[in-house]
Amino acid sequence: MSDLSHQPRKIRQTLAIDALLGMDGVPLGKPPEPPEPPAHPEVSADQHRLTSASSPAPAVDIQSMMDIPHPTADAWADAPVGDDLSPDQKQALLDDLNRQYVSGCTKCELCRERKNTVFGVGHPDADLMFVGEGPGRDEDEQGEPFVGRAGQLLDKQIAAMRLSRADVYIANIVKCRPPGNRVPTPDEADQCVPYLLRQIQIIQPKVIVGLGATAVKYLLNDPRIAITRTRGQWRKFHDIDFMPTFHPAYLLRQYTTENRQRVWSDLQAVMAKLGI
Repeated sequence: MSDLSHQPRKIRQTLAIDALLGMDGVPLGKPPEPPEPPAHPEVSADQHRLTSASSPAPAVDIQSMMDIPHPTADAWADAPVGDDLSPDQKQALLDDLNRQYVSGCTKCELCRERKNTVFGVGHPDADLMFVGEGPGRDEDEQGEPFVGRAGQLLDKQIAAMRLSRADVYIANIVKCRPPGNRVPTPDEADQCVPYLLRQIQIIQPKVIVGLGATAVKYLLNDPRIAITRTRGQWRKFHDIDFMPTFHPAYLLRQYTTENRQRVWSDLQAVMAKLGI
């Protein structure tokens, strides 16, 4: 890091946070372009139920999904969990889940326009797991989560934690791209969440970081939850420590000193929990 001693104190703090998060510094001129706008600006009734406090979505029964990892089949009812499995055994289970269930899934309308399902990526025995909302255009093209602009920022945040993408596991609530990068509807999320729960069941991370409102609402089973009030507060996802924070795409849009400080504070809490 270059010498910042000649800078005013607030600017030094901002640049230090940017450096830790892998950013290039305070943006000058116009802010970064927002992510691709939705192709269908109208809001569906299901989507409105998810995002509106006055008309919340029906709660997702997370516990029943954990007990029966697929709502229409009992193939995973007696499936091994990750407690006593080697990384190779966990990877084999993840590969089998992807091959048998996810890659050819047609359980909701998202399958009609996808190019690739986006299963997840990272270490099968990771202590830290990041969960986002769903694939975007770049992810749909490449079949890997968080590879666009938001993914590049997430990689820098992970590096600031003294980890690499290969050390953690990254997945999403839904495995197919919603058209125009819109929020997944409750039906779409309900069909996909069991796949994510099985991934968590196999990996058995010590900490899950929920990236953004959609991931946090579904994993905490609370459609009314507000990410601005919940981020930075430790929760529990079953027996796993859960940290809600802002999605990297939100941080790109709302590129303020305060938001960058909040995210770095959340990540530092995760580092302390994991002893990094």
